[in-house]
Amino acid sequence: MSTLLYGSIPKTAVCFGSFEFFKAQLVDERNILSTFNSFVSGFGAGVVESVIVTTPMETMKVKLINDRRSEKPKFRGMFHAARIILQTEGFRGIYMGLTPTLMRQCSNHAIRFPIMETFKNYYRGDDPTRKPPKWMTAVFGCLAGASAVIANTPIDTLKTRMQGLEAAKYKSTWDCVQKIYQNEGKLAFYKGMVPRLIRLSLQAGVIFTVYDVYSEAIDKLDDKLKGNTINS
Repeated sequence: MSTLLYGSIPKTAVCFGSFEFFKAQLVDERNILSTFNSFVSGFGAGVVESVIVTTPMETMKVKLINDRRSEKPKFRGMFHAARIILQTEGFRGIYMGLTPTLMRQCSNHAIRFPIMETFKNYYRGDDPTRKPPKWMTAVFGCLAGASAVIANTPIDTLKTRMQGLEAAKYKSTWDCVQKIYQNEGKLAFYKGMVPRLIRLSLQAGVIFTVYDVYSEAIDKLDDKLKGNTINS
């Protein structure tokens, strides 16, 4: 849990920060982001997030979980695990599974963000200032999260295998695909989909709703500060 907690804060910050950066470059004159441009922005956010935060965090999480299940755990915690992995495997050990992580996060955000932006654009209609109620944002956030999980669970399975304690037996992402298919069959790529669907659907609903709440609060504070500056 500590790894998830430490990683979720920078992960979400980098994800939404990079998405807003790409969005600012691609919105039209009415400040509306098209479905295609939201796909591009989401894909870009997935790349930035994967390289900076997600791959190291996910590697640590998977290795710690597998270590806890072994007969003789060797990691005392996240920072101890990071030190041991860096000493024994170098940075490659921290960045194992970068390719499937990139594929998963890029597909995640390239699905989630277009769904949310399309929903917001539809709700706005001809009024760009109109905002959906929070319960509706939460519902569509859950739907966006569920859609991403259904689409990329096989990629997540690859990522998890390549970041586990037995990752060394896979020469590459393609080698991992072949070995799972040959030894376990195609349904093995969908192992764990139901709990992942529940977790990430709720997670997306919460994150998109909370992000909207904070964004509105910051906009109001910004307007207030601008008003005070003008008055002074």
